[in-house]
Amino acid sequence: RAQHNQPLCSREQGKMALRGLRVVEMAGLAPAPFAGLVLADFGASVIRVDRAAAYTVDTITRGKRSLAVNLKSPKAVQIVRTLSEKADVLIDPFRPGVMERLGLGPRELCAANPALIYARLTGFGQTGLRAEQAGHDINYLAASGILSMLGRASDKPQPPLNLLADFAGGGMTCALGIAMAVIERHRTGRGQVIDAAMVDGVAYLSTFVYKSKGIGIWNGPRGHNLLDGGAPFYQTYETSDGKYMAVGAIEPNFFSDLLKGLDDMTYAKKQNDQGAWADMQAHFAAIFKRKTQREWTEIFSGLDACVEPVLDAAAVLDDPYLQSRGVYVQGADGPEPAPAPRLANATDDWKAAAKAPVLRVGQHTREILREMDFAEADIAALMADGSVFETAPPAPKKSSL
Repeated sequence: RAQHNQPLCSREQGKMALRGLRVVEMAGLAPAPFAGLVLADFGASVIRVDRAAAYTVDTITRGKRSLAVNLKSPKAVQIVRTLSEKADVLIDPFRPGVMERLGLGPRELCAANPALIYARLTGFGQTGLRAEQAGHDINYLAASGILSMLGRASDKPQPPLNLLADFAGGGMTCALGIAMAVIERHRTGRGQVIDAAMVDGVAYLSTFVYKSKGIGIWNGPRGHNLLDGGAPFYQTYETSDGKYMAVGAIEPNFFSDLLKGLDDMTYAKKQNDQGAWADMQAHFAAIFKRKTQREWTEIFSGLDACVEPVLDAAAVLDDPYLQSRGVYVQGADGPEPAPAPRLANATDDWKAAAKAPVLRVGQHTREILREMDFAEADIAALMADGSVFETAPPAPKKSSL
């Protein structure tokens, strides 16, 4: 029970939430690397275990280190086992059975380290009729039932990039599961296996969609509902310079300010008349085409209408609001999004990592093996027989002068 003379919230600067958490991330694509990124951004020490290859498409490497091994070598498999014995978390991005065939499944690793949190991130899950099936974000969206609800009324279903299943339903949900397992381990002293399926994650994210069908929000077919492009006051409109404005004037007071900004009261009393929505949308579209995005932005800056310019992704570093919040920083290869949410005690260590080049396969192999108490002669022998690898840094560019 808090004492009245004590602060309700502590503020201990420089103590990252996951500091001291040791993570082994088996190298994979998009979802698993993002889960590892979330953990690294909040203080965890993350080692990505790469297979013996000189190239990877994984660019989500901020704050991580790379150990490259040949998992066909028993010596390399033993190195991963030894890493796992001292780890808090292992992230498995493979289909069911792959890690077991390597001798690195949860039965073996959790027996050696009962405190290990073994996070398995797949599309269709560890169990069920489709556990062994391959897929990508669009497939998991389709299987969840949510893809059928995304897109325009006159067009085919369309996913929003690969954000929903890969990253929200996959990587972020997996990271949340790991965080909850860490909390439970404080109570029990034991780790556990996490079955993070992207189909499950997307379905869970869509709880509101399913629970709100009975209140008139999602009653119609795709593209005819309040929040999917059916309502003219929840829509995007093209401006005279080929850019766009996003309108979200759902509540009556916001809709009133929308009409003020448009300087047109034709539909002032017909906001919820669905029979008028098609004509209203065409009417609004014609008005927005009369001015540039900058002009509309200035008009609506003084109104509480929930109208926002659609910011080009190339302009995020220059936007005053995003700058004021530090939502992006300039990284080695372009804009780097800041970690979220913001914890009061967190440091800005991630910013230095954001400026580093993308992680090279095997970049830290020698360093990590030394930390594992391998002698230099043993490291040389492992590299000579192809059990482990390191990638040399790129040669400096020659001056054109």
